Amino acid sequence: MSSRALRRLRGKQRGQEALDLGDLTPDGEQSEEEQLESEEEQLEVAHVSDFPADKRDRGRKAKKNKAQKNVSNIYELICDVENEAEKTSSYEDAKKLNSNITSHIEHNDNEESDKPGEMEEETSTAKSVSEDRVKKKKKKKKKKGTPDEGQDGANDNIDLILENLEQPNGGLGLQNEDCGCSQRRHVLNVEHRNLNSETELKKYFGARAVLGDQRPRQRNRQFHRSTWLTSHKDSWPRFSRTGISMTLLQTKDGVHYFTFEHDRDYQQVQFKFFDAVESMDPNNIVALLQANPYHIDSLLQLSDVCRIQEDQEMARDLIERALYSLESTFHPLFSLTSGNSRLDYLRPENRAFYLALYKHMMFLEKRGCPRTALEFCKLILSLDPDSDPLCMLLLIDFLMLRSREYQSLLHLYQDWEDHRNLSQLPNFAFSTALCHFHLSQEEDLDPEESDKLRSRADEMLENALIMFPGVLMPLLDLCTVQPDATVTSHAFFGPKSCIGQPPALTELTALYIGRSFSMWREAPVMLWLEECVKEVLRRVDANDPQVEDCQNKRQQRYQSAPRNIHRHVLLSEIKEATSCLPLEVTTQPMMGFDPLPPLDSVISYTQPERQNGGASNESTLSLFFRSLLPNFNFQGGQRDEENLEVAQAGQELNQEVNRLMVAMRDMLANIRFQEPPRDDNPYRDEDEWD
Repeated sequence: MSSRALRRLRGKQRGQEALDLGDLTPDGEQSEEEQLESEEEQLEVAHVSDFPADKRDRGRKAKKNKAQKNVSNIYELICDVENEAEKTSSYEDAKKLNSNITSHIEHNDNEESDKPGEMEEETSTAKSVSEDRVKKKKKKKKKKGTPDEGQDGANDNIDLILENLEQPNGGLGLQNEDCGCSQRRHVLNVEHRNLNSETELKKYFGARAVLGDQRPRQRNRQFHRSTWLTSHKDSWPRFSRTGISMTLLQTKDGVHYFTFEHDRDYQQVQFKFFDAVESMDPNNIVALLQANPYHIDSLLQLSDVCRIQEDQEMARDLIERALYSLESTFHPLFSLTSGNSRLDYLRPENRAFYLALYKHMMFLEKRGCPRTALEFCKLILSLDPDSDPLCMLLLIDFLMLRSREYQSLLHLYQDWEDHRNLSQLPNFAFSTALCHFHLSQEEDLDPEESDKLRSRADEMLENALIMFPGVLMPLLDLCTVQPDATVTSHAFFGPKSCIGQPPALTELTALYIGRSFSMWREAPVMLWLEECVKEVLRRVDANDPQVEDCQNKRQQRYQSAPRNIHRHVLLSEIKEATSCLPLEVTTQPMMGFDPLPPLDSVISYTQPERQNGGASNESTLSLFFRSLLPNFNFQGGQRDEENLEVAQAGQELNQEVNRLMVAMRDMLANIRFQEPPRDDNPYRDEDEWD
């Protein structure tokens, strides 16, 4: 940032500083600095007298213009310039003076070559003059620094802010240290430019290939609010007020806690959406979206329907529309990049934003934009890093490896290992080893550094295989690799290793294998895996104490997985992992707009009870008897005690109707129709009508 911009940010202008009374002297007296200047001018005049007349006249005109310029702009003499600017100006003045003297010496060498003594005197005088000028400027700086000390002390905070603004991260490091999140700074901070998938696609294919199919800008186009997550499309309906707003709940330790809120009109639309979901008819959701084109839950549910029907483009478009609608309602203090904004997943109003971000992230990853998907993954993690409701720690390592962010993965593992035990997750145990291996294969590394990384990778992979032996055989099966006979016949990696492990560990390993098996298909990686497997078998046969220790840890831990891991497995839709879910999860009804909601949800509003809610599901015969007897219930529901006699009569009538229906079924089952006469009937009369 230039000194001029810094002065503007401080509120100063050039030449508005306080005058130093010590620099002013009476008219009849001269200060030491003025005497030095007069002596320098006399010396320069003496030097210039040796030049020809035309050059002397031009030098005098330049001197005159320079003197007039300095006299006319008196603010330049008292301006409080920056330190770097003063050093640069003094250095340039000395350099110009030396260049003038050397040119003068060269000119005299050409004309008067027999005067070497004068040349040495001129060079010595030039050096002394330049040193005197530097000393003079330092004196001015010291004199001006004394009266402005109070003002500089008052601007200390402004200088600190300006220095932070000049940092590449825009001062986010200071903000994160204030909120106590310095260890998570590299994970929670999100860059705006990386949220746009076009930025990544331009790196791969070029701007012309990405932007070539876009229509040219029209003169009479509509202007929409600029957003970071998605951009408005012309094919979308006209955006209007949706009824959603964001409210700041509290601010604690520099962290802001927000929540989405629904107004009364949006709540009525939400009740209609619940009725449409219960009807199990997607056409009802489509009709609701036609009337309310930016209803979030309808967009999420219909996106799942389109994805099941293999309409990926429409499904992605609906998710982007939901994100645009939610981003348009952000609070002014809500930040996507600072990492200090929180949303509680326990509130149903906030879950739609989580799910929309997750579904959009998965579309980006399938589209071939892992770096953009990683940025959205960090954004979801920053909304609630402690609870992690969607369990993004099971996915972030995969996206970092896909986008080749190896150092970021290692920093995350080192910072979060102490309080989150990332080494106990199979995905981090194998991903960090694979990360070290890829770093050791880089060409610009020293041989010693490469060997060090390779040995570290071997050690981490061996420990991962000892801790999670049930990963190897399913991984090789998906990679279509036939293992060696010594591996398949060994009891450590045999079928017993997969069958005997706890259910939660089976779920985690199946999730990692189904998601990351493609990264192990490379030939160098497979050769490295083979070497480590042989070393692990040698350690097992040698009765390494670490093998028994890891076996005890597996039996004690991983007995039951938390609810957020089950929710992540359901959203991932990986067959190998969903088949390992427990029965208490698979038997529950799953909704795309709210999969596996928390048990301790914070409900802000509820749907009012509907009268005669079960009448719509009754049959025509039941509705007929209800019109005759209002207290009749075909399903035999509960009734009031005062209508007990009427209820008993209704039950008897219900039994009679059931007997009648059984008799009608038997009668219809025993009906036999007579076959029509065939054409080859010999007894047919020829005059009979056909």
